[in-house]
Amino acid sequence: MSLKLTVVIPCRNELKYIRSCVEAIYACDLPAECEMRVFVVDGKSDDGTVAEIQQLATEFPGLELVVNERQLTPYAFNLGIYAGGKADYVQIVGARHMLSKNYFTECLKVLENDPAVWCVGGRIINQFENEQGRIISKAMSTSFGMGLGNFRALKASGYTDTVTSPMYPYRVFETIGFFDEDLVRNQDDDFNFRVTEAGGKIYYCHEISLEYYVRGNMRNLWRQFHQYGYWKVFVNRKHKAVTTMRQLVPPAFVLFLITLPLTFLVHRYLGYAALAGLMMYIGLGMLVALKATEKPKEVLSLWSVFPVLHLSYGLGYLKGMIDFLVLRKNPSDQAKRLSR
Repeated sequence: MSLKLTVVIPCRNELKYIRSCVEAIYACDLPAECEMRVFVVDGKSDDGTVAEIQQLATEFPGLELVVNERQLTPYAFNLGIYAGGKADYVQIVGARHMLSKNYFTECLKVLENDPAVWCVGGRIINQFENEQGRIISKAMSTSFGMGLGNFRALKASGYTDTVTSPMYPYRVFETIGFFDEDLVRNQDDDFNFRVTEAGGKIYYCHEISLEYYVRGNMRNLWRQFHQYGYWKVFVNRKHKAVTTMRQLVPPAFVLFLITLPLTFLVHRYLGYAALAGLMMYIGLGMLVALKATEKPKEVLSLWSVFPVLHLSYGLGYLKGMIDFLVLRKNPSDQAKRLSR
């Protein structure tokens, strides 16, 4: 019996990475009975990506270009899934992701052996193009940087609340619907929350991996995580629930910093206690940075990434609370602009 796999690659202006991404996909092992179709859903690139995709389509059988007129990621996901028809499985792959050779076979094995698992993904191996990117990648590989329980910092296979480059059985979409096209960010978090709410499990497989090129500078990293925090609140409003508890830590930290000077007005000992808490944050961050690098001269640079991750997310989250919960706004066109 044949097995049909749809692979969806959303992209825009990814000329530098799209060939490596596609080559890695076609280098993956597949069961003999598996028929794979690959849809590169391009958001009207203007850097030569479209011409490269068209060239790739002549080199790799089953690869097709799909145009994403709306230039939104969840819309790209859905376009690719629709283009593949009713496949048995759907694999989402970022254009900057290079999958390990065993990625498909291990995902299929997990999904076929355990029907309770509705989604499976693998380990991220951060890659970088410059020195700043290398430091950022190390910080993003720590629990202190990304939060306890975040799949980026897991060291063994097991159940989690989200993964990247996920594979789903097609029946999942028949059960809970497709990706929410109103979400510029966090559409995967939203979808995976719906998976768990419907009774499905999400599995992190440490035996498979993907290489991912992280942001190469602090400014882009700040914008990226500010958007993550901002859109997380919109997802929460949609579901009328806080989808994960760790998301509350960065906004709480920002509020702590804002109110810290006021604690001295209440009582000086309260102020000293608050100041001690800040020193603990700095000290713990330094210890994590020391453990994450073998080069002492990198410690301060690595530590500096942590406040960028935490403050950008926290400020974005608080802005989202004001816009979406207090003012009851809907996302503006400006908010829908990606940080890429």
